[in-house]
Amino acid sequence: MLNFSNAALRRGARLLFERVNLTIHRGEKVGITGANGIGKSSLLALIRGELHTDEGTFGMSPGLVIAHVAQETPAVDAAAIDYVIEGDQALCRLQAELQEAEVVGDGVRQAELLARLESIDGYTARSRAARLMNGLGFAAGDEQAPVSSFSGGWRMRLNLARALMCRSDLLLLDEPTNHLDLDAVIWLQDWLRAYQGTLLLISHDRDFLDEVVDHIAHVAQSAVTLFTGNYSVFERRRAEMLAQQQSAHEKQQREMAHIRCFVDRFRSKATKARQVQSRLKAMEKMERIVQAHVDSPFDFAFRKPDSTPNPLLQLDEVSAGYDDRPVLRDVAFDLLPGDRIGLLGPNGAGKSTLIKLLADTLRPLSGRKRAAQGLRIGYFAQHQVEQLQLEESPLHHFQCLDRQAKESDLRHFLGGFAFSGERALEPAAHLSGGEKARLVLALIAYQKPNLLLLDEPTNHLDLELRHALGMALQDFEGAMVLVSHDRHLLRTVTDQLVLVIDGAVQPYDGDLDDYRQWLLTQRQDRLPDSKAASGDLSRKERRRFDAETRQKLRPLRQGVTQAERMVEQLLSEQQALDEQLADSALYAPAEKERLMKLLQQKRSLEQRLEQAEQAWLEAQQALDAVQQAGEPLSSLS
Repeated sequence: MLNFSNAALRRGARLLFERVNLTIHRGEKVGITGANGIGKSSLLALIRGELHTDEGTFGMSPGLVIAHVAQETPAVDAAAIDYVIEGDQALCRLQAELQEAEVVGDGVRQAELLARLESIDGYTARSRAARLMNGLGFAAGDEQAPVSSFSGGWRMRLNLARALMCRSDLLLLDEPTNHLDLDAVIWLQDWLRAYQGTLLLISHDRDFLDEVVDHIAHVAQSAVTLFTGNYSVFERRRAEMLAQQQSAHEKQQREMAHIRCFVDRFRSKATKARQVQSRLKAMEKMERIVQAHVDSPFDFAFRKPDSTPNPLLQLDEVSAGYDDRPVLRDVAFDLLPGDRIGLLGPNGAGKSTLIKLLADTLRPLSGRKRAAQGLRIGYFAQHQVEQLQLEESPLHHFQCLDRQAKESDLRHFLGGFAFSGERALEPAAHLSGGEKARLVLALIAYQKPNLLLLDEPTNHLDLELRHALGMALQDFEGAMVLVSHDRHLLRTVTDQLVLVIDGAVQPYDGDLDDYRQWLLTQRQDRLPDSKAASGDLSRKERRRFDAETRQKLRPLRQGVTQAERMVEQLLSEQQALDEQLADSALYAPAEKERLMKLLQQKRSLEQRLEQAEQAWLEAQQALDAVQQAGEPLSSLS
């Protein structure tokens, strides 16, 4: 499907990769990994035809439909759902052709196009687009909002939904999880696993890669190497290869040292001249085995806090929100030294609001917040990256932070974050998004915080820096609250999970796998009684709860039955109408008026059917939500 033959690519004077020989077959899902700036995005640009090989060739099967996520979103006034539907290019072409046929009154052409529209599920396009938007975190009612009303991050989600809407043969995704929360990441993961086409995915999220891909294309040292298996398999294989390479390098160095010793010893002896020259030629012909090393070898740590008061921070019946409208209500929350908390919850539930409240960038609307004397907060948020002094260097940022420190000490600390040599003196404006995030982390680490508040700290960080961050957080001696869509980071650095939902902040008794299952079963209606959810009910309470649940289920089941009957009735009408349209006599000139009437009926029927299917889907989702929430019910088991 995709074939690289001895391919090389340069950007300016810089060689990204060379002598690339690999083939990607139809249906394979390939994760592209490597350090930031190594050439991963350029590889996708080459496939899209935006770049061309400097040497060798790249080819693909003819006629492939390629989908990718646009980096820019026009600030148009079109409804968001219509913008997403436009991603289905085949559907849009058919609709345009159908409109032309209607204008000229070509009934035969209209019938052909309507049949083709049905064959590609064109009549379900709106419900498919709505499901995509819902999965990516858009709220009910957002479908009709104009594209221009959404912020940059939400527009990127619209672009992602538009790419997924395309009935593509090849899907190219460049770090699609950067603008998503954990719930949307899990939904996208499941969607991509079911995707039938070929996928090329750039990602620095190892759990996401493990769940989605079956191959890894690793870009490093001007080469692209294809491995079979997911990221965990690749990581083990690469570790073995690096160990073998290091062993071979050390063996070769011993052989070369032995040859040099012989040459140095007998160079001056005429009787040994031939042997000396023979060994020198042998050493020259040796193919050098380079020393094995891992890309981006970061090595840093958070400095030890000067003090660790106990407790660090307390919230007592605190409500918080914006414009006097609470997002969180009556929160009781204590932070103690050593707490390592991961925040979970649906998009918009209030995770970032809680972080801002703890960081003192958001004042409580009511209740009491008590901070310990000596509390020192290290707060990472995306907007802090934007507040860097772009005209100043990383070294200058640190010199402003600590005017008493020696430049050599600051440079040493910056080196742990890969700001070495001239890199420490470049203006921040020249840094990539990942490098800016790295600089903010360095500034936080230097200030000896005893409480870390991290809101999506891994955005734009490559896998090596994520690993280094995880190791540093494991050794951090203070308390930590973390919001992240990187499940590997959550698993390795937190030991408590807290669920933020419906204005409440409560402990979550389960792990991330349980949370994924909870997300799959959670719908709009949740169990109102937390005791029922945990199963802590007496027999009398259980009977009462079961009766209330059955009463709640009855109208929902009736709604599903009515919606299902309506769909069946409309499908029956559609079948009868299709039988009439299949009659060849209908397309005679004398039957034109009747044909046009039937075509009009068909379009009206298809619209009603789409609405009925959507109503059926919503009714079933509402029923599923209550059934799954009320799982303890014996009558539902």
